Amino acid sequence: MLETPKNIAIIGGGPGGLTLARLLQIQGAKVKVYERDANKEVRVQGATLDLHEESGLKALAEAGLMDAFKDNYRPGAGKMRIVDHKGTILHDDATDEREETRPEIDRGPLRKILLDSLQPETVVWDSHFKSLVPNGNGWAITFMNGTSAIADLVIAADGAHSKIRPFITPIKAFYSGVTMVEGVVYHSAIQVPSLHQLLNGGKVFALEGGKTLIVSSKGDGSLVFYTGCKTDEHWCKEIDFSDKTQVLHWFKSTFEGWSEAWLALFDKASLPFIARPQYCMPLDQTWEALPNLTMLGDAAHVMPPFAGEGVNMAMLDALKLSECLAKYPSAAEAIAHYEKEMRQRASATARDTLDQTELMHTADGLKNMLEMFAGH
Repeated sequence: MLETPKNIAIIGGGPGGLTLARLLQIQGAKVKVYERDANKEVRVQGATLDLHEESGLKALAEAGLMDAFKDNYRPGAGKMRIVDHKGTILHDDATDEREETRPEIDRGPLRKILLDSLQPETVVWDSHFKSLVPNGNGWAITFMNGTSAIADLVIAADGAHSKIRPFITPIKAFYSGVTMVEGVVYHSAIQVPSLHQLLNGGKVFALEGGKTLIVSSKGDGSLVFYTGCKTDEHWCKEIDFSDKTQVLHWFKSTFEGWSEAWLALFDKASLPFIARPQYCMPLDQTWEALPNLTMLGDAAHVMPPFAGEGVNMAMLDALKLSECLAKYPSAAEAIAHYEKEMRQRASATARDTLDQTELMHTADGLKNMLEMFAGH
């Protein structure tokens, strides 16, 4: 670790922030994670995560957590069926006996693995970031609940809408052109039996006419789904996503011609739905490194999810940053080297992700996907 002991504050307790905390504690660092969730029992939203050998899995291995991962991942959860808008299966991984190279794990179990690996009271819950001001060579942090903290080094792991990123750079993300609508159906075997059967414990990708519908099973018996289509950046302000009637009307008109079977997802979903306009940081972003403040994951390089790289990039950022902090004699040098490599790596990944996003949301999206998987 650094020659001078440091009080390190990580803002955000997602996979990236928790992975970094684990790696830094292995090095002997004094670290706290400040998380806005009220407690560790808060339900973790979102679909399953596929971890890649060169990034997410590599970080877990360095953190000494691969045995725990193997005990909690979901074999077969990455199996994919590609269907047309009528639900006709055109590609099916279910009969593929090859070993999974990108094993999947639900977000909740992954968070539990990481939390259980940390020293007691590492995570300070109910800590919704409010402000950051210089304090000597470090920072004073205040939170919405009136508490505060002092840190020599602050690391932003607070996601796509990071409140700390503006302290590092004014560069903003640009709209990708695609907005997603997310929904969740609990007890899917009972609520939507035909779609539950189509999922078969894995994923379904439906594509037609520049629109996508992605459905993922979860280990708790629920499913998560996401529509994707090109819209105006602020289109989502036109709909009340807590009103199922409005959302159903939107889906019927926008996904006109799609099978009535898909309507069951919206009819049985829990409220509210969540609109997610997809943003991406400029591929050429750069800034001058600060000596005591940096960022990782979506805070640094948000991008659309259509290449499955988000969590993997965040966990790899955590690994690379921890390595730099161990290697270089000062935090300033460590941050400068980390950020330079991180920007280059993120730019290449974002370029591929934007290409994949466009490939899926064109008139030939279904054909493109089938050709891509036929080549595997």
